[in-house]
Amino acid sequence: MNGAGKNNKHDFAIWLRLAQDDLASAKALIEEKIYSQVCFHSQQAAEKMLKAFLKSQGVAPPKIHNLLELLQICLEKDDAFIALEPGCEYLSRFYIATRYPEALPGSLAQGLPDLKEAKKALGCAKEIVAFTAKKLCVNI
Repeated sequence: MNGAGKNNKHDFAIWLRLAQDDLASAKALIEEKIYSQVCFHSQQAAEKMLKAFLKSQGVAPPKIHNLLELLQICLEKDDAFIALEPGCEYLSRFYIATRYPEALPGSLAQGLPDLKEAKKALGCAKEIVAFTAKKLCVNI
């Protein structure tokens, strides 16, 4: 067996790279005023960082997108992750909503997230990425 599919706890670099890409995308998209995608990529950056942490702990990241569910698994390994609960709760609302137009949350009449929501989402993502990177002893 070549190790493919094994849960190597040191093999979380790909999750970090994907999280960095999502965070960079969110930052670029806010400048372009594409707020729904800022929210989506912010959620994705947070999701991938939590999954990187799980991978670093020898836990196979589950194929779920709910940040609160992922956070609960992280809390089993490190109770300091409770600090991320407000950000995870805020960002969790954007995964499905930014994929399925009939489910979009937001302040605008058409239901799309506005600048205020995009800034908050990006701030939550930055907090989750920074916190988790510190736990993983990596610079992002």
